[in-house]
Amino acid sequence: MPYYWRLSGFYLCYFSVLGTLVPYWGLYLQGEGFSAAQIGLLMAVPQITKLGAPNLWGWLADRTGQRLRVIRGGNLAAALVFISVFFVDGFWAMLAVLAGFSFFWNAVLAQFEVVTLNLLGDRSHRYALVRLWGSVGFIIAVLWLGAALDHLPVTLVPWTLLVLLWVLWLCTLAIPSLPARRPQKARTSLLAMLRRRDVQVFLACAFLMQFSHGPYYTFYTIYLDELGISRGQAGMLWALGVLAEVLLFLVMPRLLTGFSLRSLLVVSLLLAALRWLLIGTLAEQMAVLVFAQLLHAASFGSFHATAIAWVHRHFGGEHAGQGQALYASFGFGAGWAVGASLSGLMWERLGADSYLIAAGAALLGAVLALKALHSPVVPN
Repeated sequence: MPYYWRLSGFYLCYFSVLGTLVPYWGLYLQGEGFSAAQIGLLMAVPQITKLGAPNLWGWLADRTGQRLRVIRGGNLAAALVFISVFFVDGFWAMLAVLAGFSFFWNAVLAQFEVVTLNLLGDRSHRYALVRLWGSVGFIIAVLWLGAALDHLPVTLVPWTLLVLLWVLWLCTLAIPSLPARRPQKARTSLLAMLRRRDVQVFLACAFLMQFSHGPYYTFYTIYLDELGISRGQAGMLWALGVLAEVLLFLVMPRLLTGFSLRSLLVVSLLLAALRWLLIGTLAEQMAVLVFAQLLHAASFGSFHATAIAWVHRHFGGEHAGQGQALYASFGFGAGWAVGASLSGLMWERLGADSYLIAAGAALLGAVLALKALHSPVVPN
């Protein structure tokens, strides 16, 4: 595949950042004295900015054709703004820094997905073989930092993030600059596409899937800590889930050419519901936690790869950037933000029972996809 290692290197570094931010930023905030409700809101900030920021950057990239420049500029600005995290004190100051950082950070991934799919061309169904390196990066980060935090203070987390952000910016410089192209006038307006029922149902499913991850992304490490599981073991559980995701990505090209996109989305949502049910009711049993982490292959891996394929096929080249941005906004933006915020508000009262609400959300998404989403298989 063209530019395979350059593209893979970007995903490796990008998800190393997430492998640091998602499992351990809550612990860092807890160490800084923030309450559970404040942690939930602060963890939701990057997703709240994702409601609008990716659409702005997607519109700019589609209109100018300078997609790689948008990616590089967004990454550089995010790294610069993040430096402020070492000088802030208090909830509102931290919220402002995270909002500024994530506004630029959210320029990066959705547009890079378009770059990757364009470079893959007629082999776009092999996207998962590139994206799996992101999972590898997540595993490396979560294992290394989990082990390190058993012996070092939690203040290591922001320093690790800062270094990774700058390394990621260097990775964007290695991607070849393609000639800027102004797309032809769209045959169908974006607003008209958003009126289509299948598009609305797909975005609702993306929202519900990410909403269901709220307690997991916000409190899973804290929850394991309360159960007496060490941070090193917690890191291994996070890594196990992403390892299952990697193995899924290896077979994803065959799944995408052998099954309908609707079927893959429905099964992913059903297995996500099972995962949250197990974590919410049987987390004291390590074997159950291990099995639940293996289901990350479905709740993230197969759902995300299928969703990327769905957007690529239904939005086409004329709305490619905005299509990926909408998926990011409704799923990783609105869904994650609402899920994280509500889990923060509910955690002190409901604790692990929050996962039962998450299971219900994923189940609702499966019902919606089964009844109202129609899509043929992805062609070879």
